[in-house]
Amino acid sequence: MSDVLLGIDLGTTSVKAVLLAADSRAVVAAHSEPTAADLSDVRGIKAKEQDPGLIIDAVNRCLDQLPRDRLQHVCMVGLTGQMHGVLFWRANTGCDWSDGDSFTPRDTSQLVTWQDGRCSSDFLSSLPKPESHLGVSTGFGCATIFWYMKHRPKFLEDFTVAGTIQDYVVSMLCGLDSCVMTPQNAASWGFFNTATNQWNENILKAAGFPIRLLPRCAPAGALVGQTCSAWHGVPAGTPVGAALGDFQCSVYSCMSAPADAVLNISTSAQLTFALPAGFTPPDSPQIESSISYFPYFDSSYLAVAASLNGGNVLATFVETLTVWIKDFGAELSDSCMYEKLIGCALSQETSDLMVSPTILGERHDPRRLGQVTNISACNLSLGHVFRALCHGVVSNVASMMPLEHLQRAGVSRIVGSGSALARNEVLRQEVERAFPLQVDYGQNADSAVGVAMVLCDRLNNLPGNPCMFT
Repeated sequence: MSDVLLGIDLGTTSVKAVLLAADSRAVVAAHSEPTAADLSDVRGIKAKEQDPGLIIDAVNRCLDQLPRDRLQHVCMVGLTGQMHGVLFWRANTGCDWSDGDSFTPRDTSQLVTWQDGRCSSDFLSSLPKPESHLGVSTGFGCATIFWYMKHRPKFLEDFTVAGTIQDYVVSMLCGLDSCVMTPQNAASWGFFNTATNQWNENILKAAGFPIRLLPRCAPAGALVGQTCSAWHGVPAGTPVGAALGDFQCSVYSCMSAPADAVLNISTSAQLTFALPAGFTPPDSPQIESSISYFPYFDSSYLAVAASLNGGNVLATFVETLTVWIKDFGAELSDSCMYEKLIGCALSQETSDLMVSPTILGERHDPRRLGQVTNISACNLSLGHVFRALCHGVVSNVASMMPLEHLQRAGVSRIVGSGSALARNEVLRQEVERAFPLQVDYGQNADSAVGVAMVLCDRLNNLPGNPCMFT
């Protein structure tokens, strides 16, 4: 049986695993599982945390559904996942392998996710200025650590290592006593200079930041170790890549030409295109700019309009309707609700109702809230409201990276991806209206496929075995 690569995406709401043929780059098996890992904000601090045990449970369920005979022929493992967030653990005791060919978390914190809101604008403004083109927002790893320094300093004393959830899994698989992080995930934490690929250690030290928690940095696409044990059939000694950012992997899976832009609408929403070789970002954060520059591969960058408001806004609307309907003594499933709403909006081709959907603010404008305007007696049907809501989600992204900006960059095609876009024809209609370019919807535009493709391409482009990062 031919070799395959295993790609795993630890997303905000689900985990996906794929097996990619090493010779053809074709997906030979795939499975996804919901994580249902969100925790309640019992302290009322706008916390958004997840239980890592439930996330790893989802990983184990996912891998159990893949053909074991294929898993036994995995030649390389790649992980990606939600960026910005931070998980703390103790070196050497961060997991338990006593179950046999799988591990369970031990001596870890909860995962503080990218959606976390505990760092107020006033708190963020009190932090030192980073030596980086990227600013720092609530939900970013370094900002969260600063928050713990101020509000719960003893909490940090319990842990010796920190990283994203995908970095944690890499560390556990390889039996590492430290965390190794790529610039993609490091930049998402803040206080990381992508030009030098180094943390702002002097700035952080001067502010009393616990430098011991900063991960070591490895290039995107590098291998950082080998599986220390058999894992769901994957042999011990299988090379493992440094964890990558889910956004970059999603783009990698579907961007096939320099003139392509990728629009992803899933939990949040991003519109991006690749910048030409040799591009260098600004020296300092452009705080009020809606466009950021994310590190990609081989010292290249992506121009990104990253909105916090995407499919999560639609989900909030559905959850609100569900509560209202329950108050009337009736119940509808989420799937039924989406089906009805999409059907109503498809019958309502346009609406003069105006919805600004920024209920979560934006990183460049955190105080911004949502609005509904131009309300009349004639535009309050479900069709009008859902059509206007979908229009608002797309229009918000388009305002962050206007059509003219794309055209100046030579973009001639938009590749649409993401679960919200795939399931919602109304959103797709609004995309095609907002961006009168060729719009295609990539069937394999996902991060699990992307991380496997990255390692497959590195494997095929390098003579012999890929270099190991040490």
